[in-house]
Amino acid sequence: MFLKNIYIISLTAVLCFFSVSSNATVVEIRTSLGDIEVNLFDESTPETVENFLTYVNSGAYANVVIHRSVGGFIIQSGGFEYSSPAVAGEVPLDEIETGPSVINEPVYSNLRATIAMAKVSGLANSATSQWFINLADNSSNLDTQNSGFTVFGQVSDAGMQTVDAIAATSTVNLGGAFTDIPMQNYTSADFSNDVVIEEENLVLISDVVVTDSSVTSAANLNPVVNTLINSDTSGGNVSSSGGGAFLWLSLVALLGFGARLQTRRDQA
Repeated sequence: MFLKNIYIISLTAVLCFFSVSSNATVVEIRTSLGDIEVNLFDESTPETVENFLTYVNSGAYANVVIHRSVGGFIIQSGGFEYSSPAVAGEVPLDEIETGPSVINEPVYSNLRATIAMAKVSGLANSATSQWFINLADNSSNLDTQNSGFTVFGQVSDAGMQTVDAIAATSTVNLGGAFTDIPMQNYTSADFSNDVVIEEENLVLISDVVVTDSSVTSAANLNPVVNTLINSDTSGGNVSSSGGGAFLWLSLVALLGFGARLQTRRDQA
């Protein structure tokens, strides 16, 4: 797909508007396997939350898919939307358009049930639209590499039931950015035989909506502070396309205004 310049200009304008008008701290990620409630850390990671809410409020996360799932590690989304009609032999997913990258805010630790931003390997301040939810304690890896990955919210206990259901869904290797995409009633053999990928085969996010606009809704939460950030900066990468010991996180990051990055594969 070619970059839609007018869309980027509009998205940037929306970002500026919502950065001063939105203080929501609870959102609901509505997936085809259930809802995921997330409490955002507005006061601790303000730039990241504002960036995330820009995509939420613009509707950019409607019809995106969970495009990567690695057991015991993460599920990931925010980068690719389902395109219809699907065509046999093709992956019906398009990259969403992204706005400016956001500054890194590695305040909290990447523990189970936290949501964090992915970014380009070796570029600390490169996160745009893609995010991941930690399925386990990934602090020893993700709190240090690439200047640390920004945790900007916490998933509720009920929400983690949905996350775990997604993580339990079988994955298929469709190649490219989709080597670990969770799919229902669809196999690698189906793809090899050019069986059309339908909407119901994917774990689809119909929308992400704000459910609580109270800035202090996270007051009773006790996220763990990232104390490893200054101790070690080596290791794999959970970037806008990360992989390594944990395979790849396929993420797209836009470096600056008006330029679109091609999906890259970095180490996790």
